[in-house]
Amino acid sequence: MSESSNDDETHEISEPLRRAIGDRYLTYALSTIMHRALPDARDGLKPVHRRILYAMNRLKLASNGKFLKSAKISGDTMGDFHPHGDAAIYDAMARLAQDFAVRYPLVDGQGNFGNIDGDNPAASRYTEARMTFVAEAMLQGLDENAVDFRDNYDGRLTEPVVLPAEFPSLLANGSSGIAVGMATNIPPHNITELVDACLHLIKVPDARDDTLLNYVPGPDFPTGGVIVEPKDNIANAYRTGRGSFRLRSKWEIEKLDRGQWQIVVTEIPYQVQKSKLIEKIAEVIQLKKIPILADVRDESADDIRLVLEPKSKNVDPELLMNMMFRNSDLETRFSLNMNVLIDGVTPKVCSMKEVLRAFLDHRRDVLQRRSQHRLEKIDKRLEVLEGFIIAFLNLDRVIDIIRYDDDPKAALMREDWGRDHARAMSEADYVSPAPGDGELTEAQVEAILNMRLRSLRRLEEMELKREQEELMRERAELEDLLEDEGLQWGRISDQLKETKKKFGKDFDGGARRTQFAEAGEVEDVPLEAMIEREPITVVCSQMGWIRAMSGHIDLSRELKFKDGDAPRFIFHAETTDKLLVFGANGRFYTLGAANLPGGRGMGEPIRLIVDLPNDVEIVDMFIHTPDQKMLVASTGGNGFVVNQTDVVAQTRAGKQVLNVGDDVAKICVPITGDHVAIMSENRKMLVFPVTDLPEMGRGKGVRLQKYNSARGKQGILELDGGLSDVKTFDLADGLSWPAAGDRTRTEVDMSPWIGKRAGVGKAPPYGFPRNNKFE
Repeated sequence: MSESSNDDETHEISEPLRRAIGDRYLTYALSTIMHRALPDARDGLKPVHRRILYAMNRLKLASNGKFLKSAKISGDTMGDFHPHGDAAIYDAMARLAQDFAVRYPLVDGQGNFGNIDGDNPAASRYTEARMTFVAEAMLQGLDENAVDFRDNYDGRLTEPVVLPAEFPSLLANGSSGIAVGMATNIPPHNITELVDACLHLIKVPDARDDTLLNYVPGPDFPTGGVIVEPKDNIANAYRTGRGSFRLRSKWEIEKLDRGQWQIVVTEIPYQVQKSKLIEKIAEVIQLKKIPILADVRDESADDIRLVLEPKSKNVDPELLMNMMFRNSDLETRFSLNMNVLIDGVTPKVCSMKEVLRAFLDHRRDVLQRRSQHRLEKIDKRLEVLEGFIIAFLNLDRVIDIIRYDDDPKAALMREDWGRDHARAMSEADYVSPAPGDGELTEAQVEAILNMRLRSLRRLEEMELKREQEELMRERAELEDLLEDEGLQWGRISDQLKETKKKFGKDFDGGARRTQFAEAGEVEDVPLEAMIEREPITVVCSQMGWIRAMSGHIDLSRELKFKDGDAPRFIFHAETTDKLLVFGANGRFYTLGAANLPGGRGMGEPIRLIVDLPNDVEIVDMFIHTPDQKMLVASTGGNGFVVNQTDVVAQTRAGKQVLNVGDDVAKICVPITGDHVAIMSENRKMLVFPVTDLPEMGRGKGVRLQKYNSARGKQGILELDGGLSDVKTFDLADGLSWPAAGDRTRTEVDMSPWIGKRAGVGKAPPYGFPRNNKFE
């Protein structure tokens, strides 16, 4: 019992997990590289595209014929050749029909096949398709043994390993794909230019890569645009197979009434969706990254027409477009990675010369195979013609055999035609494949028996001899062609010239679309250069609601605020100014005056504009003055001098300047004199020179004034006092402070209060405000 059960058990083979996973992953990687992601350098197609075109060819969907449902095409492709899902097949087929995605569409679509806005094609049951004239050129010679065929996935049918391809499709339409550990990204080019480069490469096989740039200056994208990449970079990219191209939109200035103008974008970069481009530009306008841009409108119909409206007619159009190129997809970079399959097997990053050479070698192989195929066809036809001629020379005997013999086929093959056969041979000057002298072959006999009676006339005999002579001349030419490499390249050159005529300037869409221009790097433009300088009044309430009112209004004018709110900061500014906000957490926040909300409403909370925490109070708000020095200090009496240029923040999060620890920031005053006066909450004043303070970019600072510590009710150590106010002044002019009745009092002799930094200080002069503030 145990023996039988052991015999029935499946024999398991054990191997290390690492080896098992490695072998299987390698198989998967090779399958992805060779059969899905990378195109063949010979015909420029991936298997899915090749199978789609072959399936359409089998369905006889010629460019001048009928359309067929896309569902039928994708279904046949999936069922017969490409068992990877009809959705993937239909997506690939739809892309071949999009004139904004493919430079020379291979599929002629009827229905909704998507658009440049990024909308997806309709379902396959709603669309129809057929091949284009270009696709037919890819298949030319397929039925003449031009390429090898292999079994399909289930062995029922055969499919071409590669298509004959009359033109270098890989560079003409480009390709992109991601495999395992490698990728490819090839831009489209102009067929006319590629053919010229091929013709030069035939004449000069060892031509330099840079020489080919005289014929192919760069990519030719289906959506047009302007390439602004330097020529040296383009040459290096084509030489190495890796690089990138800067591609810009094409635009023009459109004049309007009263000196106004607008910019019209007529071509956008390749692979940029128009709807997303407009969304990006609208976001740029909303965030006011380009203040000189007022609006964007899409007025596109069949052609691209994006209208950019400036805020003022005084704006420089070149400046506006340079900023648009920097902040939107009106300028993009197309990366070149010419990683292709050489001979359909080996992945390699190739130069443009190597890709064109692979195409030309393929065309030579196709020419040889088609010529050999034609030669075989001619031999078969000549064999039949020889039999016909023999039949005409012995017409009575042939008719007699057919009429009276029980087996005319065997009788005709047994018959020795003797001199008539030799005569036919001499007239044809052709070595017949007949089994013996004077005998007819089986093929010849079959042709004679199938011959129509109406052909038994003298005129037909003359026609046969004429056809025989023509075929013999063609056969001699083909033999010479197969033996002479020079003749082969000459024939390929003639074919390429014909291709150039078919797809040149007279062909719809044959002219170059992408232009070239020189453009340097877009430099950073100061915000002030982009903003129209206008006076505004900045208003910020106690609750932190900020707004900008047009013009310089009376600062004593009564303004509206939310219930329970009141004004705190009101000052005149200009739209080109930057505002600095100093928080109690020691951070500086930067606001653009031009980006502040308008003054018609109550404004917006400042905490929505910058990342100012809800529990952090605003210490001060003022206009940024470059290189103006400020004194910042905390309630604990620590501080230092900082340059305003060093506190400007580039992000919403602000810039940490004063490290406060357990204290909070309290003071931010400009340095306007040579001495500093400090007032504490316990009513002590200390004066010392400004030079005693260090200038720093960030830190806790140094001790400005000393405060006595004391124990609180719960034994917690507390400061007896703390910083109340700070003011800088010129010692020679004395210290001033407000007095009763809108008067100002000045103490000229400050010697009693002058001391060393970090001292305690003395009681202030008589009449100093009881709130311990200098202003």
